[in-house]
Amino acid sequence: MQVIPTSLPEVLIIEPDVYGDMRGFFYESYNERKFEQLVGRPVHFVQDNHSRSAKNVLRGLHYQVQQPQGKLMRVTAGEVFDVVVDIRSSSPTFGQSACTYLSAENKRMLWIPEGFAHGFLVLSDSADVQYKATDYWAPEHERCILWNDADLNIEWPLTADPLLSTKDAFGKTLRVAEVFA
Repeated sequence: MQVIPTSLPEVLIIEPDVYGDMRGFFYESYNERKFEQLVGRPVHFVQDNHSRSAKNVLRGLHYQVQQPQGKLMRVTAGEVFDVVVDIRSSSPTFGQSACTYLSAENKRMLWIPEGFAHGFLVLSDSADVQYKATDYWAPEHERCILWNDADLNIEWPLTADPLLSTKDAFGKTLRVAEVFA
């Protein structure tokens, strides 16, 4: 496994070692011991999630204020533009974002620790996103920061108006959102 740093020091792009030949490929998508060595601390995942989204679907920017979730993201079909925003008010990188492309082709994974908001835009006809979470989904604690908040200045690679859920369309700006200390 190789680690590619992002502009947010705690957020990591992980490239697995992929072994391929004319039959196909094999890679280890998760190994607890190796993962904990990469991130420098013990991590316990309690839930695996899988979503499928159509082209131009934009999900996010989501987080939970209580029961915060660390997430290990990967795309198993298609391609997404993935965005992480530091929402820890005491952090020197508060309000800054890191962006990357995750796809079935590049097989990259993205580690998003607790204390960050997360979202993605589907670039392919559809995309299957799978991720591990360090705590359970708690809808009563879920929050959403507006994907196009001008203060965040995220350059989403939009080719059409994004398809949004009602929750995502009415997210709050970072200035008024509930954030982490």
